[in-house]
Amino acid sequence: MFAEFLNIIFKSIKLDKTLYSDNRNFGEAAIYFAGLIMILDGVAGAVAANTIVKTAIGMSGLTAILTWLVWSIFIYVIGVKLFPDKQTKIPFKKVLIAVGFAHAPGLIRFFAVTPELMIPIIFLTQFWIFAGLIISTKQILNLKSSFKAFGIVFMSFLIIAFLSISFVMSRMNVLPVNNI
Repeated sequence: MFAEFLNIIFKSIKLDKTLYSDNRNFGEAAIYFAGLIMILDGVAGAVAANTIVKTAIGMSGLTAILTWLVWSIFIYVIGVKLFPDKQTKIPFKKVLIAVGFAHAPGLIRFFAVTPELMIPIIFLTQFWIFAGLIISTKQILNLKSSFKAFGIVFMSFLIIAFLSISFVMSRMNVLPVNNI
């Protein structure tokens, strides 16, 4: 079981597209493996950020689970409901698992133990995760075009970024709001 989990992590880090095309990786334990990868990704991000700013590790794990759900929902809605290919008929659970697996490169953030390493490692792993999301989206949605997979992931990213910035700005009382 642990060997299977490590195999998934290594295939994801190598950006191996067979990870997403082999149905054995989407078995009973897959949802738990994907969830564990996401929690560890959140914890790794908190560990990396703690070199500069104190971050609650438990809260980072919970935030990673929320991020996992949001990414999966947007990729599913955009890729399966709005812009599907003819062969795109998959359940939400498979998208959820694939998004979780694609976040395995985030585990490398555990190595950002000094402030000098934090920013380069976070940027590197974020682009690596983005590449993993594009590969996973192309494979699980049976897309012919990598450009379409990129578009689905990028559109999801833009929506998430907009919602995140709007949320943060609203908490800072920066958004212009009439209080009449």
